[in-house]
Amino acid sequence: MMRVWILPALLLLGGSAVATGLLANGNPGTAAALLVASLALAGVHSPLIFPRSVGAEEARRRSAVDGRPVVFWRPGCTYCMRLRLRLGRRARQAHWVNIWRDPAGAAAVRAANDGNETVPTVVVAGQAHTNPDPAWVREQLPPALTPDA
Repeated sequence: MMRVWILPALLLLGGSAVATGLLANGNPGTAAALLVASLALAGVHSPLIFPRSVGAEEARRRSAVDGRPVVFWRPGCTYCMRLRLRLGRRARQAHWVNIWRDPAGAAAVRAANDGNETVPTVVVAGQAHTNPDPAWVREQLPPALTPDA
């Protein structure tokens, strides 16, 4: 779906347009800073920083096998971004489902949240948790591997 790229594209285009105006007015430093900031915001709101999404059915199947949480998310969601950033590298240990790309994932979130597509919704052992504390989600992940292991 292309709608996941609308917000990042608007941020990048808007920042580029304003930076061009600043550059034309003789403010190259400010223009460069604004361009870098808009690029960073576009990247943060894009699906690029999230682990690769799988479908809801595949995530459920994998979770049943390995016991890892399933995280339902969507691009542009501030709370999803907070969860992703606070999990750090360990975020890849969860199964991520982008509800804008997977209708079954969106339906699962609506079923867990009284018809609302409230994300992040994290499913652990078949139990849905809406916008849980990132520290709690980290506890649900398998232990991090040490370099000696």
